[in-house]
Amino acid sequence: MKEKQERFKMHVRKGDTVQVIAGRDKGKVGEILQTFPKTSKVIVKGVNVKTKHVKPQQEGESGRIVNFEGPIHSSNVMLYSTKQKVASRICYTFTEDGRKVRMLKKTGEILDSNPSK
Repeated sequence: MKEKQERFKMHVRKGDTVQVIAGRDKGKVGEILQTFPKTSKVIVKGVNVKTKHVKPQQEGESGRIVNFEGPIHSSNVMLYSTKQKVASRICYTFTEDGRKVRMLKKTGEILDSNPSK
């Protein structure tokens, strides 16, 4: 029996600049490195940095400490305008040539320069 394939939609995409609005890193601004639509989580550069102690794998190799960004829920981030330094909600609008694009509500800044799918 085939499983139903669902499409998960998030208000942010890879490469967007966002501001964290909740949690330990509240107020930090960073770029989205990766998205996980099925769990509705994102990885933001410089946010939710975790430390992992890695044991040596081979003889003669020393152990090390690795820092990496952990995922946070997409509801805890808000799109951010770097020009006007303000976080804003998103709305959808159409350009003159008929393309549907994302726009910041507060500033009117268009986010999508490439054609949407």
